Amino acid sequence: MKKPKWVIAKEQAKRAAAQETVWLFGLHAVRDALLNPKREKLRLVVTRNALDRLGEAVATGGLTPEISDPRKFAAPIDPQSVHQGAALEVKPLDWGSLDDLALGDGAMPPRIVLLDRVTDPHNVGAILRSAEVFGARAVVAVQRHSAPETGALAKTASGALERQPYLRVRNLADAMIALQDVGYLVLGLDGEAEQTIEAAIEGKRDRPVALVLGAEGPGLRDKTKETCDQLVRIDAAAAFGSLNVSNAAAVALYAIRG
Repeated sequence: MKKPKWVIAKEQAKRAAAQETVWLFGLHAVRDALLNPKREKLRLVVTRNALDRLGEAVATGGLTPEISDPRKFAAPIDPQSVHQGAALEVKPLDWGSLDDLALGDGAMPPRIVLLDRVTDPHNVGAILRSAEVFGARAVVAVQRHSAPETGALAKTASGALERQPYLRVRNLADAMIALQDVGYLVLGLDGEAEQTIEAAIEGKRDRPVALVLGAEGPGLRDKTKETCDQLVRIDAAAAFGSLNVSNAAAVALYAIRG
């Protein structure tokens, strides 16, 4: 029996994803990836100065470093990248399924961040750092129209990419419904919402909570808004109350801490 075209396409996409590699750069990102036993590491390019600064992490990573002239850095990355003399080729991390992360045991009530078409890798990297600091289970984005795992994202995350799960799902609304089905309160951040995030979480801090943030400018899509349990805003002291999405994520995560 001949396989349907959609099955063939899915298998091809899976094989292509398995072959993809990412170049991480910057001392923090490279060091944390070298120390991460779950990260598949392929090639390490460093200057002698960076090699000294990475120290024992190089031996732990298990790769023989390629020493490069800082004036002609050998890694195939953007010459304008602030690589600090260190670049590491890796395979993307596999964090498993959203269900497993959402339902796993933990010391605090579960928190998850969902991103609706946030494409700037620097914003996503900063959100990963905040998610790690405030104990979120995962940061979830859509497969299309979102920031993939890149060197720029990893450098902004400053090591958090190795510890904070970053999942990309096919359909954000479906992921939100799946979280609601297992007891999550799904709150969408919207500057025009009537209720503040503090008021919405009052008396519910022991519940699992998912925060949904949209891209700067367009914000949350209509379907995303409709799927949220509630739309909330960050209370501002003045009429001008707009925050960068990564700053909004940090404030919101602090506001809903358990």
